[in-house]
This record gives sequence, C-alpha cells and structure tokens, in this order.
Amino acid sequence: MSDKPLALVTGGAQGIGYACAEALMAEGARLILCDINEKGVKAAAEKLGNNTVALTCDMGDADAITAMFDHIESEHGPVEVLVNNAGVALPGDFLETPLEQFKKVIDINLIGTYVALQRAAKTMVANKIEGSIINMSSINAVVAIPSISAYCASKGGVAQLTKAASLALAPHNIRVNAVGPGSIDTAMLAGVNANPDAMKMVMSRTPLQRLGDASEIGNVVAFLASKKASYVTGETIYVDGGRLGMNYTC
Repeated sequence: MSDKPLALVTGGAQGIGYACAEALMAEGARLILCDINEKGVKAAAEKLGNNTVALTCDMGDADAITAMFDHIESEHGPVEVLVNNAGVALPGDFLETPLEQFKKVIDINLIGTYVALQRAAKTMVANKIEGSIINMSSINAVVAIPSISAYCASKGGVAQLTKAASLALAPHNIRVNAVGPGSIDTAMLAGVNANPDAMKMVMSRTPLQRLGDASEIGNVVAFLASKKASYVTGETIYVDGGRLGMNYTC
C-alpha cells in the first residue's frame, strides 16, 4: 500500500461513512466518496476538501458498482482501501414485510458489499497491492431485532463474507475485516433520540450509558486500514459500548 493510498468509502455522504472518510483523510489517504444521494455526496466531498472525489452509485446495482470501479481505475488509479459502508435498514412488521423490501436490503447491504469487495480485490491482486478492505457489519450480525429481519440477515452475511474473503485473499496479503457498530448517534437513530422511552431502552442495554459517535467508528476503520493492523484479518470489531457482553440483548 502506498503512503497516500486511494480510499473508496461507499455511503459516504453522511453519518458513519462520512466519519470514516474524515478519519482516513487524517491518516493521509486520498479519498473517493460514493453515495446514491448525488447532492449529499457532492456536498460531503466539498466539505472534506483535499480534492476529494464524489461519485453517485446505487450499491444495490451490481452493474453500476462495476462501472464505478472501471471509472475510478481509469481516472484515479486502483483502490487500495475499500470501506464497504453503504446500507439500509427498512424496518417493518415481520409478518407484513414484502419480499421485495427484504430483497432490497439484501441487494444493497450484502450483495453490493460482495460485488464491491470482489471487484476491488481483483484489481489489488492484479497489481500486487497489499490492500485493506473494511466491511460495515453491525451488532445485529449477532443479536436480532424483529422489525429489521432483513438487516439482521444481511449483516450476519457480511460477517461471514468477511471471514471467507479474508481467507481467500490472505495469500495475496490483502486484509479483509469488518466493524460492527452498536447504537451510534446518526440519522438512522434520530427516531430513538427523539423518544425518551426508546432512549431509555437503548441505555438499558448499553453499559457505557451513552450513544456512540460516528467518529468512534471512523477511528476503528482507519486503524484497520493502516499498517498498525497489519496482522489483523478476518475479524469483526464490535464498537458497541459493551452491549454484546451483556446477558440480555433487547
């Protein structure tokens, strides 16, 4: 990996993705952000500065992901750090959730992660780049919430995909890890923030008694991308304020 690696962060317009980009930039990476929100990702890239590139991509569209990598490699060179962050939850009643909604979550969170991971890895192998790939999992890869069954399934898949890919790519010195956030203060948790009863429930299962900040996820991602984590692969680091250590989860 070069001293100023090219890093691609998917879902980089806001929240955890933007925080990951900030942390990687602080470590000297050159950045490309992609997001389905064209206006948002352009604003995020402008805010970051340092010639950050903004691209629009639907991470639920495999052809669009492949085309994005083709464009990046043509215009900017090979991706050396990939942060597979883009994801959706789409909550709803388990018995009433239509198959189309379930599949949309899987397409973005799991299949999109797989397509981007595989595409980035092919170029890394071809160019003998000892890169780092970080997937965004969740504590819901381990514990479950009935109203987001597809999200739980997708993140469990991401955790296992991370392990399998790390084994496949280890001979090429490409590391693949994941980060599993707990309750992080982002737009996805805005409804909880506004509901005292919901917040009380979240705090009851969070030993550190606070929400996490997106920057705390970004810092772990930056570590995994760096040479400081050179002997770490196939792992999911859970950043959850201690929740998974408890003997009850919801």
